[in-house]
Amino acid sequence: MKFVMSHNNINVTDLNRSMAFYKKALNLQEAREKRAEDGSYVIKFLTDGESRHELELTWLRDHPQAYDLGENEIHLAFDTDDYESAHQLHAGMGAICYENPKMGIYFIADPDGYWIEIVPMRK
Repeated sequence: MKFVMSHNNINVTDLNRSMAFYKKALNLQEAREKRAEDGSYVIKFLTDGESRHELELTWLRDHPQAYDLGENEIHLAFDTDDYESAHQLHAGMGAICYENPKMGIYFIADPDGYWIEIVPMRK
């Protein structure tokens, strides 16, 4: 039996703001979308264009308030081939929320407060 990672979902309060953030911060592009006929939800799947794994952003009309992220111990992680330039970009965006220089990683927070780990590609 084989399992292959497909996608991760996060719910967002402002889909356009989140789409702009993920495009600028991580160069993710929209792969496809699903919309409820009654307008109650919109789901956008984002891709890095290389892996099969996608990020699913879900906007729910009837949930306009911020999501309770608890202790926010769950996160996404992205490898980068240019750690210094990525760090500069994210610092300029004001998105860096935690740095661990000893481990050589840092985290950025998206508009809804989800953390994303940035890791240099290992050779």
